[in-house]
Amino acid sequence: MPSRESYEVHKGDKSLVHKAKREANQEDILAAALGMRMGPQKPPATIWQPLKLFAYSQLTSLVRRATLKESDRAPKYEKVHNFKVHTFRGPHWCEHCANFMWGLTAQGVKCADCGLNVHKQCSAMVPNDCKPDLKHVRKVYSCDLTTLVKAYNTARPMVVDMCIREIESRGLKSEGLYRISGFSDSVEDVKVAFDRDGEKTDISVNAYEDINIITGALKLYLRDLPVPVISYDAYPRFIEAAKLDDPEKKLEAVREALALLPPSHSETLKYLMAHLKKVTLNEKDNLMNAENLAIVFGPTLMRAPNLDAMTALNDIRYQRQVVEVLLKNEDALF
Repeated sequence: MPSRESYEVHKGDKSLVHKAKREANQEDILAAALGMRMGPQKPPATIWQPLKLFAYSQLTSLVRRATLKESDRAPKYEKVHNFKVHTFRGPHWCEHCANFMWGLTAQGVKCADCGLNVHKQCSAMVPNDCKPDLKHVRKVYSCDLTTLVKAYNTARPMVVDMCIREIESRGLKSEGLYRISGFSDSVEDVKVAFDRDGEKTDISVNAYEDINIITGALKLYLRDLPVPVISYDAYPRFIEAAKLDDPEKKLEAVREALALLPPSHSETLKYLMAHLKKVTLNEKDNLMNAENLAIVFGPTLMRAPNLDAMTALNDIRYQRQVVEVLLKNEDALF
């Protein structure tokens, strides 16, 4: 009579055989769907054979990804895909449903940040897991803040970090810091340099002696963001907080509004407020207190989402109050 150990070994061998058969069946199903013959027999060479082989590799990859356990996948983060209608050259398959993308023009949509290709109807079902690729991010200014941060794998946009470091190294005592504008052509030069050279951009005193050019470049970057640092979703909560009269309730409401910001926006705002606090500590030299800085940065950090001109005009004073509260309570809020 066979022992229990031999029975267990035999049982394990049978499970391995069944698993191999299942995998072979899956390959046969995929091959049949594409009209391909698998096995040692060599298929006849036709003009469609390269296309079939490519499609088979695409489908097997998609099947493998679909069968991965949730714990095996890369950690997710919230970054919405930036889909644009696209005309693909040559055959393409949707990376969401694995079906062919038919048509000669505008067959589907492509994410401008990570390059994901899907059907237009599939784009609404794709999860918010965009992972921006530098080869698709062609500029720094006017680029979505989260996209830029993820593409360069940094905590904050490089423009913010580099400009603030330069300002703190040689400009904190400059009179009218952030209030006085730099020469517009030079500010535009800095913008072009960042778009072209990225982190290698030279904004040192040798390149731009006037510190107001650097402050101007930083303000321009913040104004050009498609979604402001204080995002459109959080904007109403900040305005509501500014309208409160009780200082403690106002502070608590601002703290709750801060929690609504995307991580990259929150980190950028935190870093900027810490920097502006240093500017106020040099008020005797630069003549820039919290109120003055709030006037400058209110409309720079906040923009009314789809409001009429009159409402947006009325919100300006509340924008100033929001920035002033953030600046005066920087230690408590961040």
